[in-house]
Amino acid sequence: MNPQFNIFRNIDKPLLLMYLALAGIGWLNIFAVEYTEATHSHVFALGNSYGKQLLWILTAFLLGVIVLIMDIRFFTGFAWVLYGIFILVLIGVLFAGVEINATRAWFRIGGFAFQPSEWAKYGTALALSAFLSKSRASPPTPANRLRAIAIILLPASLVLLQKDVGTTLVFASFVLVLYREGYVGGRLLLLGGLAVALFVLTLMINEYIIIGTLALLSLAAALALKKNSGAILRISGLFVLLSLYVYSVDYTFENLFEPHHKARIEVLLHGTADPQGAGYNLNQSKIAIGSGGLWGKGFLQGTQTKFNFVPEQTTDFIFCTVGEEWGFTGSLVVIGLYLGMLLRLILLADRQKSAFSRVFGYAVMSVLFVHFAINIGMTIGLVPVIGIPLPLISYGGSSLWGVTLMLFTFLKLDSKRMEMV
Repeated sequence: MNPQFNIFRNIDKPLLLMYLALAGIGWLNIFAVEYTEATHSHVFALGNSYGKQLLWILTAFLLGVIVLIMDIRFFTGFAWVLYGIFILVLIGVLFAGVEINATRAWFRIGGFAFQPSEWAKYGTALALSAFLSKSRASPPTPANRLRAIAIILLPASLVLLQKDVGTTLVFASFVLVLYREGYVGGRLLLLGGLAVALFVLTLMINEYIIIGTLALLSLAAALALKKNSGAILRISGLFVLLSLYVYSVDYTFENLFEPHHKARIEVLLHGTADPQGAGYNLNQSKIAIGSGGLWGKGFLQGTQTKFNFVPEQTTDFIFCTVGEEWGFTGSLVVIGLYLGMLLRLILLADRQKSAFSRVFGYAVMSVLFVHFAINIGMTIGLVPVIGIPLPLISYGGSSLWGVTLMLFTFLKLDSKRMEMV
């Protein structure tokens, strides 16, 4: 092949190999979930999830090849057009979509369903990259900060209207990009983390104990800074705001959360709650992962997998199959591949000469990180069960295509980094 026409010539091979490895591991585990000797058919059988997933993998890789062939000016020049198209599609699904698992987030065509919000992440990453690469004022103006946040909030709000809380949280991952580019300060992230921590603590502990603890901490800080009246005033104001926030938690939890969301949070905070109802998935997930031991039960040998004890095992809880059949060692391999991919994305993003490419690289990394952390976290009881797939491993064409678009677009941008400024 002529080197001039070799689309893989300057592609980052480690990132590409990790993509292929995770997609292959995903297919093997989906096959393990559904395979039985009685119902065995060829791997391309579209009546089974593993047959459909193999089709999705092949078409996704073809899509990736098409992305690599395209001129990089398409991604920079049509970023806003693609963002606008995906916004219109998200609006369309609110009116013409079908409801699956209490979420109106899908279009159905024949025997296939696809979820536009998975692709909207790609459009949002492109639009955010286009905007931040053109807005070079340092520090960013307040107006530009608001515009950047609005780019994220618009699709996130539409997804929230679909009652898809999990995917809405994934859009929040773009805040990490804003932090990297100086649009969000570390104090704001710290305040957000504190708000989440207080929310959880208030659901676990009496609110008066929390407010009393805050009062003691504020008093100690005020005594330490008794000569600085301005600092004492700020500490007092922060105490009042945090106290009001703590008071509002119970009302928010009881009146604004959906019943199934409240049940899942209760299960997380009180692991023995409702073991045959809302807690069933989590309990069975822990049993499946724990039963794998160090080396696992072996490929196609998972009893929890074979007897369908864990619902949604090919999608949200696919990591249970990894833990049961491949054990702790196999789970570490999968986690290692994800961490390797995330670190590789950070390294590649940092070496970009183009601001557009750098921002897009961090956007891809942020989306994958949140998916990875929340999915594995919910299977082992660290976060509530909120229905987020494990990228490249969970069954589903929408997620696989969306991740492929993001990764291969960045691979293309990185391969041309010396030509982009």
